[in-house]
Amino acid sequence: MAALRWLSPRRRSATARSVLAGEASAEAARESTLREAASAERAAEGGEAPFPVHGDDRAAAFFDLDNTVMQGAALFHFGRGLYKRKFFETRDLMRFAWQQAWFRMAGTEDPEHMRDARDSALSIVKGHRVSELRSIGEEIYDEYMAGRIWPGTRALAQAHLDAGQRVWLVTAAPVEIAQVIAGRLGLTGALGTVAESVAGVYTGRLVGEPLHGPAKAEAVRALASAENLDLSRCAAYSDSHNDIPMLSLVGHPYAINPDSKLRKHARDLEWRLRDYRTGRKAAKVGIPAAAGVGAVAGGTAAAIALHRRRR
Repeated sequence: MAALRWLSPRRRSATARSVLAGEASAEAARESTLREAASAERAAEGGEAPFPVHGDDRAAAFFDLDNTVMQGAALFHFGRGLYKRKFFETRDLMRFAWQQAWFRMAGTEDPEHMRDARDSALSIVKGHRVSELRSIGEEIYDEYMAGRIWPGTRALAQAHLDAGQRVWLVTAAPVEIAQVIAGRLGLTGALGTVAESVAGVYTGRLVGEPLHGPAKAEAVRALASAENLDLSRCAAYSDSHNDIPMLSLVGHPYAINPDSKLRKHARDLEWRLRDYRTGRKAAKVGIPAAAGVGAVAGGTAAAIALHRRRR
């Protein structure tokens, strides 16, 4: 696949699809039941190989969380739940609300807002036990998050699970929140920002930096190496241009509810696109609703997250 980088984006995409079609055909030849299903699906889709490929245990899917799997920002919803439980004061909730309003209106992430939300969250949880926050996270998911999962994205994740593949959330949200959401959705697991804890108590500091932008790509690369995955056979899903490094790692990148920069990038490279927002919101960014087209700090934090999960 490395040689494909020297081709133009259009030719590289076409060549990659041909390679994947060949792999799918070989898989179908080995298993007669899948051969019949694949033949029918290829006929229905105008000759495209079925995806995800059933039984491919070296393939996995990586999903961004905020505005990809769930409407809005997980950290904001978590903050609402902590406010209800008297973890902080009204002025802090108002700041969270402003950040969420910006996120909803702009449809993209603001680095300054993210830093502010991170620092506020760290100060709020300082001195609390990790086990306490995990337990509260379960309650908050039921109260504020469960009804905000995009059904379309959930169906995409389920398709990978039904194909026997692993599915991971990859998010800048705290890893404890991400793990709760992944567990409730029946996903394999989650990579997220790691807050430092000593003897099970939060110190108010991070391990490394937030898992954002290029750090997400490093996390996916580290996980793929640890799990013996072939990234050329994997898929990644995100709404934000900040995740282009992660999307570019895999053979099957998807733009989900994309911001304007990611939408342009996806169109230029002929990446698959899905939009599950309302017709009005989709029109605002110029995409038909439910449309489909064809379809060292950050790395350190990811490595520590992997290490903690395996202990």
